[in-house]
Amino acid sequence: MCIMKGVVQWAGLGVVFRIEVDGLITKLLTPNTVNLFVSLAVLVGLVTVVIYVIGKIRAKSVQKEPTASELMSKFRELHSRGDLSDSEFRTIKTTLAARLQEELKDTGQTG
Repeated sequence: MCIMKGVVQWAGLGVVFRIEVDGLITKLLTPNTVNLFVSLAVLVGLVTVVIYVIGKIRAKSVQKEPTASELMSKFRELHSRGDLSDSEFRTIKTTLAARLQEELKDTGQTG
């Protein structure tokens, strides 16, 4: 039960490929093969969507930590409003000063 008989030739870059087409289409269009191809296509689509969604979720969860100078500005503002005592502000300033020195060293700047 052959739909097509013969040989298909393709010449590219000096190479000739021969594909026997004797019943190839009928063999590929069996219900089991079609179901396999459809299932694989759906699986590839689902995997692609899952990878995309995971990438978006991870991008949102990775937030940039504020720099020491940004934190210092915020704590200075809290201190000026009276939300931080002098001793609390001095402790925070001492802690952030070391971190600021590290940040400046990493960027090659002098402070």
